[in-house]
Amino acid sequence: MKIINTTKPLLVDNLYDYLKANLNRQFAEHRNEEINFDLLLNGQSIDIQKPDLYDGFLFRLTATGSNTLEVAKSEHYVDDVNVLTLESVLDDLFVKHLGATAPQI
Repeated sequence: MKIINTTKPLLVDNLYDYLKANLNRQFAEHRNEEINFDLLLNGQSIDIQKPDLYDGFLFRLTATGSNTLEVAKSEHYVDDVNVLTLESVLDDLFVKHLGATAPQI
């Protein structure tokens, strides 16, 4: 698990909306492949998954404070090219939207 500190206030609903609007589009640009990931909002957590390709979540993002985000990465797909691309996209989106100070997950 990685802890990401942000320079902007962390509101899970806003992060969810931002990821819904940008994650799949940016993934397609990076990977040149149309794979649409599902985002599930559950309280203070957002799960990123693709049930028809992967079992369980790929990433779980959990707000643990007003400026702290915990990012859990599934241990089952660490070398998968789609997951690595998704990880890079998330890093970029965290910097853009949250002002992440330690975006490497």
